[in-house]
Amino acid sequence: MMGKLTAGMIAERALEIGDAEGLDAVTIRRLAADLGVTPMALYWHYKNKEQLLIGMADHLIGGFAPEPADERPWQEQLRDLTRGLVRTLRAHPCAKDVIEQIDAVEVPNFLAVWDLALGLARDAGFSVEESCLITKYLLQSAIAIADAPVHHQAGRSDEEVARIVRVKRLGLETLPVERYPHLVEMAGPLVGAMSPEVCDTFGVDLVLAGIEALAAGR
Repeated sequence: MMGKLTAGMIAERALEIGDAEGLDAVTIRRLAADLGVTPMALYWHYKNKEQLLIGMADHLIGGFAPEPADERPWQEQLRDLTRGLVRTLRAHPCAKDVIEQIDAVEVPNFLAVWDLALGLARDAGFSVEESCLITKYLLQSAIAIADAPVHHQAGRSDEEVARIVRVKRLGLETLPVERYPHLVEMAGPLVGAMSPEVCDTFGVDLVLAGIEALAAGR
């Protein structure tokens, strides 16, 4: 391997493996082999799988660098932050699994995004508790919106994902139409790929419209 091994290089390769094969395939031994080093060289940066997952999350979120709070209306800033987070999460099929397995408080880059979102919620006139709830919902919504267009499944081949989607779609399409007319009609987009444009515009607007409406009523 050329050059000095860094924590960022390890995290990047771990994300690549996680995207292609799932997080179970991400091990210190596997990473060492891929990077051409001994496992001990990786332990200098990450002592265990838990720390590695935190490093992966930090590297992942680090790919999205939100601008510091500025003079624009809080609505514009919160929308940009949410869209940027969605794009970052969508870039990695394993992102959802990584985030679900770590404590966000231990991820410096996530803390920066979270702190900015909390500040914007406070600028909108929400209380401390309301701001906390808003940012938690925004994160969960960003994960769902990022996953919706393609239904990422880390560790599965495109052919396997397509087969799973076909089976699920057929299951909905063959429901009794007189009892479930809308499920039958919308089976395709419900289980298959949605347009990223729809998710990134309508999906984000759907979440933020509620926040904006509540703020306007203050």
